[in-house]
Amino acid sequence: MEMKKMESLVIGMGFCYATKRIVENKEKVGYMYREIPEDFNDSGWRFFTGTESQEYVNNPDNIGIYDVNTIANYDCSIIPYLNSSFGVEFERVLESNTFKRI
Repeated sequence: MEMKKMESLVIGMGFCYATKRIVENKEKVGYMYREIPEDFNDSGWRFFTGTESQEYVNNPDNIGIYDVNTIANYDCSIIPYLNSSFGVEFERVLESNTFKRI
């Protein structure tokens, strides 16, 4: 399988947490939230498909630390929301590339 070359879509945002379903299974982001960063390099973003069980999320082997740009390359529909303030939550509008604030 050919690896996709990462494009520079989002520069300097730092890292985020995302489930491996997004990166390894190439599933779309379905739910994302931004919390107060853990440190200077943390964007505060957390990305999920929205279909993970609590058991899946609780297993640290299923969550990875990635550059926000990596997640944007897997799902560029997140880009318009990345400058949102801390404390926001979004879920994907079904069958679309847009998110609604929840």
